[in-house]
Amino acid sequence: MDAETAVVTGHDVTTITCVCGNTVSQDGLIQANSEGVPVHAGANTAVPAGLAEWPADEDLHTLCPACGRVYRDAIVEETGTAPVAFRVDVTAGPIAEAIRVHWSLSA
Repeated sequence: MDAETAVVTGHDVTTITCVCGNTVSQDGLIQANSEGVPVHAGANTAVPAGLAEWPADEDLHTLCPACGRVYRDAIVEETGTAPVAFRVDVTAGPIAEAIRVHWSLSA
């Protein structure tokens, strides 16, 4: 079985079109940690409950909140391709809560 790969322009993670069709400008794509948990991007502010801290090692991933596919940013930036690294459940549990918190802070 071939790995799923999203469409990406150049080596830019902000141009990913998820396998499900979602983009940054549709339902949004969210920066996440290596477990797929959305990260807090606010510098010098406390991390809100539910979100993960920005990874010290800068090992960022891009989460599709519509389908749960997660892409590793370093691979996109290095190769210009966006293979799916893994999937998470975006409908329940801590990932769903983190997505809700992310969108409430972004509104």
